[in-house]
Amino acid sequence: MTSRITFALALCLATSAVAQQTAPAPAATATAPRADIVRVALDTAQGRIVLALDQARAPVTTANFLRYVDSKRFDGITFYRAMPYGQGNGLIQAGITKDARLLYPPVKHEPPSETGLKMDAGAIAMANLGPGTARSDFFILAGPITTFGDAFAVFGHVVEGMDVVKAILASPVSPTKGGEGMKGQMLEPAIAIRTARRVDPAN
Repeated sequence: MTSRITFALALCLATSAVAQQTAPAPAATATAPRADIVRVALDTAQGRIVLALDQARAPVTTANFLRYVDSKRFDGITFYRAMPYGQGNGLIQAGITKDARLLYPPVKHEPPSETGLKMDAGAIAMANLGPGTARSDFFILAGPITTFGDAFAVFGHVVEGMDVVKAILASPVSPTKGGEGMKGQMLEPAIAIRTARRVDPAN
């Protein structure tokens, strides 16, 4: 198994490739009272994924993600990576990789040991190059990965579309593309996220 340090470096290829910019704002919610849960639908080329974000327990990370959603900066990005982890498990990663001007500044790290949110099936977390470096890149787990520990900030879970997550994880990858620790994990073709929008809980 790859070490946690290798995971941390590999999870941020896109984040490190893009430069810095403007500042984010705080936010919130996930397994808290209903008012503290914010739902976001990702309309992907493979189908719809609905996320329940916990702004009560991970306010800074949720606010950062919602800032990209509300400014429509996630429209047209892709799930570009599928990392297998054991049998039928792994993660899919997306983010802004082509235009550094669309990036907001990095945000404060909210580790799972503080938020109580788990790296279990369907968890969404921010990729980073170390605590306090998360920007636009995020990943969704197809199953639990406890070895990540406090390395990445979980801020919600998939409530609809785990079949889509698994379909993206099983999509074709390039045998040659990918930097350190990521070779053979670059989706080819990448899976487009057409839109990312807040949705009413009933939708």
